[in-house]
Amino acid sequence: MMLIEQTPVLSAALPLAEFRDHLRLGTGFADDAVQDGVLERALRAALAMIEARTGKVLLTRDFLWRTTGWRDASCQALPVAPVTSLVSLQIVDRVGDAVVIDPARYRLQEDDFRPRLVATGGILPQIPAAGEAEIGFQAGYVAWGDVPADLAQAVFMLAAGLYENRDGNSEDVFSGAIETLIARFRTVRSLGGAR
Repeated sequence: MMLIEQTPVLSAALPLAEFRDHLRLGTGFADDAVQDGVLERALRAALAMIEARTGKVLLTRDFLWRTTGWRDASCQALPVAPVTSLVSLQIVDRVGDAVVIDPARYRLQEDDFRPRLVATGGILPQIPAAGEAEIGFQAGYVAWGDVPADLAQAVFMLAAGLYENRDGNSEDVFSGAIETLIARFRTVRSLGGAR
């Protein structure tokens, strides 16, 4: 299985002004934007770390997920949440020939933790030996204001730690407070989405 991020988070979607306010950086100076590059890198790193620990995509982007087999013939849990739409499903054989599956044969079962690709006609298309299924989907919250407040706070706290300790000579910036903020969003993956 492989999850590929098809589109990056756009710089315009990042909450740079809110993060600057969180850090209480001064404004009104001629060089207000001088730290924007460093702030953006800290935010991007914090977003990636929080997303990796929670399985939540915080800002909308497109993904392609490749899998070599279904956990269940009638549905397949997707690796991240929230998934807002399924874009495509195709079956690729071992020589690379792809068959696009009619969208009428599957649908998205939305869930805040384990969204699923569900067959509408009983079973999902068979994946051939040495082949794979490629599922294109869009995931994430539409805007920063839609991100749950505790996740947003965790991102800002982590980004602030990364910003303040950008020389790399400090203790672990992933504090217990951040772990507490994200705890309810962590997914228990005991069966990988199988029933």
